[in-house]
Amino acid sequence: MLVRKFQSAITLSLCTLLLAACSEPATVGTAIRNVTVIDAVQGVRSAQTVVFDGDRILAVQDADLPIDAATVIDGTGKYLIPGLWDFHVHLTYDPRLTPVMPALFLRWGITSVRDTGGLMDEILPVVAAMRAADSIAPRVFFAGPLLDGVDVVYDGDGRPEIGIAVPTAEAAARIVSELKDQGVDFIKIYEMVRPEVFDALVAAAATAGLPIDSHVPLALRAREAGPQVDSIEHLRNIEMDCAANAADLHGERLQLLQNPERIPGADLRAALHSLQRLPAVAAYDETECDAVIAALADTVMVPTLRLNSINLAPPYERVDWDAALAQLPDAVRLEFEAESDRRRTSAPADVTYGEWSLFLTERMQAAGVPIGAGTDTPINLSIPGYSLHEELEMLVRAGLTPLQAIESATLVPATYFAKAAEMGSIEAGKLADMVLLNADPLADISNTRRIDLVISKGRVAQVEPR
Repeated sequence: MLVRKFQSAITLSLCTLLLAACSEPATVGTAIRNVTVIDAVQGVRSAQTVVFDGDRILAVQDADLPIDAATVIDGTGKYLIPGLWDFHVHLTYDPRLTPVMPALFLRWGITSVRDTGGLMDEILPVVAAMRAADSIAPRVFFAGPLLDGVDVVYDGDGRPEIGIAVPTAEAAARIVSELKDQGVDFIKIYEMVRPEVFDALVAAAATAGLPIDSHVPLALRAREAGPQVDSIEHLRNIEMDCAANAADLHGERLQLLQNPERIPGADLRAALHSLQRLPAVAAYDETECDAVIAALADTVMVPTLRLNSINLAPPYERVDWDAALAQLPDAVRLEFEAESDRRRTSAPADVTYGEWSLFLTERMQAAGVPIGAGTDTPINLSIPGYSLHEELEMLVRAGLTPLQAIESATLVPATYFAKAAEMGSIEAGKLADMVLLNADPLADISNTRRIDLVISKGRVAQVEPR
């Protein structure tokens, strides 16, 4: 009897222990141990362990504290930065590239993109595919078509069709409402809109709760348009408002924009740029430009320096250019190779506007204007993902520190979409988009190319070590 009671007690104890063990939560998640964490919020934190599970960062703690994770990655001697954004892309601009863009972006550490112009029937399926639960793709935010004037620049005649006409204020309100209903994340105002249409688009976006991206419309001055929008692309047409004769240049543009001969929008815009851009740069006036920069204090500038200043740092002169081209579909690769060869053998290009763009970016950064990193991919030999690192290098060349350049591709885009509480830095509770680097990006911004692995939406993607 005593033996049976003893055996029963042991059996009961074993069952209790097994039940307790089975009820304990399983070890889950991934830890990157003993890594240097770099972001624009906390700066540099050495000897850290970052733990994430699913699409959330669970902890950022000292490396000597105990961890409980299913997978541990050794981060010794490595550097962890937030996932990068390309803040100016066109996913549907070249259909040959559209299918491969998501993988190329992730390969280069770009975990979020902002599409700044595409027709809705083309961009919506792309966005849906990228946002599917099982997709391996960056997070995507999109604007829909360029909202242009009566004379549409990107009308499909000799160039991709990514713009639509917004002829009246009434049409502006209707179009913005329709875009909102179709799920756009922001709107994009283009260069040929009339002042009254611009005002109507701004009002409609405010009603819809949508951020506004814009080129400076040629019918307006930068100091007028800039404070009414949330971001401006390419620095374009700002030079015209920084000139000593800015008011006269504006009057001349208003006359020519009447366009009684109905010159196509692309040709009219090109003529106005040719007529006024370089003369405006030559007529630069510091007092005028100070007033413009002050008016733009709260507007994100996306200077796309790899586009504007490409002649100062041609990508086809880089030692890794051919390797980057090899990642493209054959038809695009051959086209880019031919264009690279043509430029190498052509007469030296004028660099006036490129140097101006660097100069203006430096002045804006010094004045506290927020800077966003975008490339205009795939325009002008821009390779998805690869070219964002060119942009970071150009921003540093323009006077940003490496940490400020990283901020332009992480925290600034997140803040633009009011998502800084969950994106843009490496902190507990934030989304798990991160890039592990093999070298210190603060020592040399080109080290953002030295990617060991990419974490996108909490999933680890191994890449070829660089």
